[in-house]
Amino acid sequence: MADEDTTGGKAPGKAERSPRTRRRTALRAAVWGTVGALVLAGAGLGLALLKVDGNIAGIDIDSVLGPDRPDDVPNGSLDILLLGSDTRSGENGRYGRDDGTARSDTAMIVHVNKDHDRMSVVSIPRDTLVERPECAKPGGGTAPPARRAMFNSAYEVGGPACAVKTVEAMTGVRMDHYVEIDFTGFTRVIDALGGVRVTTTERIEDEDSGLRLGAGEHTLDGEQALALVRTRKGVGNGSDLGRIRLQHAFLRAFAARVGDTGLLSDPKRLYDLADTATSALTTDSALASASALAGLARAVADIDPGNIRLVTLPVRYSSSDPNRVVPIERQAGRIWRALRADRPIPASVTDGSVAEKAGGSRGGGKSGGGAAAEQAE
Repeated sequence: MADEDTTGGKAPGKAERSPRTRRRTALRAAVWGTVGALVLAGAGLGLALLKVDGNIAGIDIDSVLGPDRPDDVPNGSLDILLLGSDTRSGENGRYGRDDGTARSDTAMIVHVNKDHDRMSVVSIPRDTLVERPECAKPGGGTAPPARRAMFNSAYEVGGPACAVKTVEAMTGVRMDHYVEIDFTGFTRVIDALGGVRVTTTERIEDEDSGLRLGAGEHTLDGEQALALVRTRKGVGNGSDLGRIRLQHAFLRAFAARVGDTGLLSDPKRLYDLADTATSALTTDSALASASALAGLARAVADIDPGNIRLVTLPVRYSSSDPNRVVPIERQAGRIWRALRADRPIPASVTDGSVAEKAGGSRGGGKSGGGAAAEQAE
């Protein structure tokens, strides 16, 4: 995970823990962070499962999409679409005017291999131009296909099912599960953890997100953390690609925080966080229970840190619109073939991608994500 970022986690280790114990604790935390508190919900250890089950909103995506989907590979591997929604409905209204629509400003494909000893995570920039298939609208009717649509418009026109259908059309990979978290849910999870510590290598200011941080160490509460992962203008070249790299860095900081809390040895606190996390989630109906989430937790708990690959879809700027990006098809195709074949993503697939250039920090400096990785070791 070699992204250059402007933030990183800083979680002091505990002297009484052996290096192996710290590695395994940080590993579990990293995996949980990657699926956006999904597994935190599933590791409730059987505490008040009925209450936790009642928190989770489930969507029957399979019935909406029907049989016209990529073949499922029955080998034990898992593919999960994780979305962060920018809806302003309900409590999310404080983040902007509710115009009745929502988009998926954060999208990650999480692949766990059949032996459950390797994980690949692919971030899809929201501004990627894709071929969006025809989709059923949640309120009735049909959204026609679009040849050059922004990726995040799929959720806007057809909800979670259309987002899944678009990803499957792009990749040829069938999504086994779907997980969504909104603004309010994200802030509650961070607050339940007691905040997340990050180190910024430069000053970050973004009027749109409201984020103002000087260079140095900060413990961010939920609102500040949300501003950090939403910011674009405060880092890199101000694009969504820079925001993705910032999100990757925060993900590592989140993982370090979970590993430092002693959460695994405190059933009461673990349950409280599971209660918070599940209240923040929408999943496919097959995953909408504490027992299903716990099964996912068990599936990923022993993945070695060296076997987790985090990349951004390789893209170039669109020739017709410099504010949009398009996949570099040859390299993207190598990623999708690797996932379908249950192989590691080749190291060279991101060579030449503007996602590897545009998101870098202004003025350089040590990657905060790297600092978090060193702390985990």
